[in-house]
Amino acid sequence: MNIRHLVPSVSRRLLSMSLMLAAALQPPVHASGADLSKFRPIEPQYIAALGDPAATSGNGAQSWGFWNQDPGPRACKLDHYPQLKATGVAPAQWKFDASDWWLEEHGLIMEKPTFPLPAGKYLVTGDRDTTTVLTVHPKDKNGNQRWELADGATLYDVTHLGCRSARYTPETANNSCSPENVRTTGFPVNPGAAMPVVNGCRKQDYTVLIVVGLPATH
Repeated sequence: MNIRHLVPSVSRRLLSMSLMLAAALQPPVHASGADLSKFRPIEPQYIAALGDPAATSGNGAQSWGFWNQDPGPRACKLDHYPQLKATGVAPAQWKFDASDWWLEEHGLIMEKPTFPLPAGKYLVTGDRDTTTVLTVHPKDKNGNQRWELADGATLYDVTHLGCRSARYTPETANNSCSPENVRTTGFPVNPGAAMPVVNGCRKQDYTVLIVVGLPATH
């Protein structure tokens, strides 16, 4: 999800960002019933989501994470892992958790998102054809959070296919789950493809949604 890797210059980065922000103000393909005047454009933020790509709503949003800024530029290269392991802190000042770490599509170790994703409304896009409103409901008495996308948009419609992210945790108490076990070949991961398996780790792939707007009163 590192926009730096998607645009080779500052001018193209700003153009890409401007287009995404402009999209927040245009009638999106699947949000004809949503009042976008109630949203203000923001610098892109990111949601790590789990769910059926064909679903328009579902449960389990309490397991979704949130990055309030692009984690890509703040990530560490795999060959810098010895320093990250030694200090426990990345140059961008986020803390590394050896029992719960994340990779992005270029093979960079990135900071964890915050959990859970706060309840509320988000203007989301996959930077393709669809921009629409995601509603995340408060937790019910069982701790479950429902989510829904406006006007029939699916989770796939608002997935940024080029942004790949996966969470790695120890497979067993005796196994070593470490970035040292990541193969350095196969990066960048193809858009929409699964992130690599790492020996000793349990892997969970997350879908990435780009947030381009928040409620104007937020």
